[in-house]
Amino acid sequence: MSKILYVSSEAFPLIKTGGLADVAGSLPIALSNLSEDIRLLLPAYPQVMQQTENVKQLASGTYYNFKVSLLETQLPNSKVPVWLVHCPAAFDRPGSPYMDSDGQPWHDNALRFAVFCKVAVDIAMNKLNLRWQPDIVHGNDWQSGLIPALLQPCKQRPATVFTIHNLAYQGLFNYQTFLDLELPAELWHPDALEFHDQLSFIKGGLVFSDRINAVSPTYAHEILQPKYGNGLSGLLQHRQTRLSGILNGIDHSIWNPATDPHLAACYDTTTLDQKSVNKLALQKQFDLPIDAKIPLIGMISRMVEQKGLDIILQGMAEMLAMPLQLVILGTGDIHYEMQLMEWSRKYPERLKVIIGYNEPLSHLIEAGSDLFLMPSAFEPCGLNQLYSLRYGTLPIVRNVGGLADTVIDASKQNRANATANGFVVTHQSSTALLTTLKHALTLYALPEAWRQLQLTAMNGDFSWAHSAKHYIELYQQALADRDQTAD
Repeated sequence: MSKILYVSSEAFPLIKTGGLADVAGSLPIALSNLSEDIRLLLPAYPQVMQQTENVKQLASGTYYNFKVSLLETQLPNSKVPVWLVHCPAAFDRPGSPYMDSDGQPWHDNALRFAVFCKVAVDIAMNKLNLRWQPDIVHGNDWQSGLIPALLQPCKQRPATVFTIHNLAYQGLFNYQTFLDLELPAELWHPDALEFHDQLSFIKGGLVFSDRINAVSPTYAHEILQPKYGNGLSGLLQHRQTRLSGILNGIDHSIWNPATDPHLAACYDTTTLDQKSVNKLALQKQFDLPIDAKIPLIGMISRMVEQKGLDIILQGMAEMLAMPLQLVILGTGDIHYEMQLMEWSRKYPERLKVIIGYNEPLSHLIEAGSDLFLMPSAFEPCGLNQLYSLRYGTLPIVRNVGGLADTVIDASKQNRANATANGFVVTHQSSTALLTTLKHALTLYALPEAWRQLQLTAMNGDFSWAHSAKHYIELYQQALADRDQTAD
């Protein structure tokens, strides 16, 4: 058993903007179930404080002249302790954890997450007298990137693991910010935190962690290439022996069509016909023509370039000329939102677009759709395709990152050997997307073939229990690497 401090800037169900929250809300529980002694460290955003009960203060201190308290509560529906960095000056503000009401990054994000990281370092080095010191500190994405850099020179430090959820987000700030944060002068170096005359939070994790992992094996390989490396492929090649990929899992207690409280009708592989009840409920809710036979395609996504919005919009006219219905839920770049809304006004009986985040509705879309659209230009892991597989909703994906690791194309050969569970778009173009969609609609018209694809999808094992064991192995490697470095 190891003592693990799991550091994340968001965790479902307390606060969520994307897939990191789902991981941080599930992996600690899976590790706890495997007898690991884990604490989840999270900023005390207002949304988090509103949901917490039985909060007690563990410690207090001053960081960058801010008063900070460390509070303890529990992750809902689990035994995992949550430690909250309560710093009103940094985190008590409305809206997104990272963006202001205009959709711009908070002007003081570097300071906010430097406070967060410094509290984590003090916990790691047992400076807060908590009578609990971690063996491993596991950071996630740029918001926790300073932790390995600040721990590196410390004697008897914990081992460090750093997970890349999306290399496109790096936490870049100017040199003055580096000075303002009073970081050690030796960290301003290309072999440390300096990145083309900017301060890079994520480099702290990539340069100084004992072990680095990406959230799928294919993405771990892709980021070694300039195309996907976002300027950091050279550094990652240098640290390649410390880099691995572990596929994300999904929480079967939350994403399970047999027990999901958000569905109009629950179902499993033995009652798959009940899935159509959710489709009819979805059509009714959005005033689409009620027709069990017309294929319904769902999409739940951040509306950003990464998610393939460009090729979807380029092919939208031809797509909506096909016999199908399309329901899209998400929020993101305003120009994508506006274009999609315009298409929905032109084709109200074919396309419904819901701007925003709605967890219950996302469950109904997963259950009520026949196909799930996810043609990402790159995708570190992806979770929605895993939810879709679990719900017998066949994903249409690009062969990148975690999508390539989880979705097997419904080619004739793969259908013959019963491994096919979805549809793969081989090139990032509207032509390739439309070709794949037509293939999917052809098979949808063959009920027996379609049912086999659904059963294969639903029988896949993407639980966290499997992935959590790989993380325990990664922790052991990190401990060995730390000890070797110390020697």
